[in-house]
Amino acid sequence: MNLKNNITVLGTIIFTMLGMFQCYAQQTPTFSEYNYNPFILNSAYAGLTANTELSVSNAGYFNDFEGSPRSFSLSGHGQLNRGKVGLGAGIIRDQIGVTTSTSFFGAYSYKIFFDFEDNRPYWQLYNPGVLSFGITAGVQQYQDNLLDLGIMDDPNFSENISATIPTIGLGFLFNHASFYVGFSAPNVLGDALASRDDLNLENPIYGYFGYRFFNNRFQDVLIKPNMLLKYEDGAPLQADINLAVSFKNKFEIGGGYRTSSSVNLLAGVYLFDSVRFIYNYNITTNDSPIGNTHGFVLSYQFGEGYKID
Repeated sequence: MNLKNNITVLGTIIFTMLGMFQCYAQQTPTFSEYNYNPFILNSAYAGLTANTELSVSNAGYFNDFEGSPRSFSLSGHGQLNRGKVGLGAGIIRDQIGVTTSTSFFGAYSYKIFFDFEDNRPYWQLYNPGVLSFGITAGVQQYQDNLLDLGIMDDPNFSENISATIPTIGLGFLFNHASFYVGFSAPNVLGDALASRDDLNLENPIYGYFGYRFFNNRFQDVLIKPNMLLKYEDGAPLQADINLAVSFKNKFEIGGGYRTSSSVNLLAGVYLFDSVRFIYNYNITTNDSPIGNTHGFVLSYQFGEGYKID
């Protein structure tokens, strides 16, 4: 593909994004990201695991198409005060075309525990009865390098755009042995405190629901259907419908569908008791020129990690 065609396609992507969202905010995490590092989506997950956890994830970096969406995150969280308090921090960097968004945040969560009778695999390392509330505070750096497009005769592309946006996020989670429900709003302030007045930042609200099918006859297997809903003003409601299967803490497989967008596949393994590696492959189902994408989530837990013996 020659340079002229690259610019044409790239411009189409940018105009599409701007038309749908007015101002670029944050890409929706992939199936593997929010299933195996839900903390980046919901601060209420901070400290939910017994051991401090560090995670790094990326999506789209192995795509050869210039200007295609790319996402990178690095985060960590742990617990204090016998698990009642969770603390965490992270960085998320999203790129599409000439637009880059980098967010830094710190998170706090507080948990209320319930005494439920539970029927769950002994190797599932989560608290079976907890209500958690989370809050994040951070800053988003927005950069639009419009001059890189080389459009000289349009005043809308006559200068680069840079803005700093303070953010406040809220999260809620109810976790039971058999199911979980969560809601989050990564930035309830929108662009109210942005360093530029000409931004129109739309911010998503996420709903996350899941169930855990477990039978005592098959104690090594857990089946986990779940759904992620994303609402954003001015855009169609987006739904991810997924199914994952865990075999002890040894390996994971799964698949899902994102409405009007992609089919998502994943596979993962647990290594050395403390390491989990999840690979995901997203197959586009629309006419996007971006094509299929690869990504991964790599997590490390301190202490006993994911060890089950």
